Amino acid sequence: MAVIVRIPTPLRKFTAGQEQVDIEATTIRGLLDGLESAHPGIRERLCDADGKVRRFVNIFVNGEDIRFASSLETSLKSGDDVSIVPAIAGGV
Repeated sequence: MAVIVRIPTPLRKFTAGQEQVDIEATTIRGLLDGLESAHPGIRERLCDADGKVRRFVNIFVNGEDIRFASSLETSLKSGDDVSIVPAIAGGV
């Protein structure tokens, strides 16, 4: 089951510049495994040493934040739209 993953600009160096990639996965955990397999090095930018999504990385499935769903066990189905959004801080 292919899921569309939207890649933010800072991480596109891992995907050869692709704005989106298709990954076969049934959960966010599986999606992260698939991303790492297809694009080595991307997981350490998204997950901490314990395998949890980093605090400054937000992942949305069809517009819903996985932190308010089942986190890494959030279910995916074919055609779902997953967005990876790094948090931006700063300002005056």
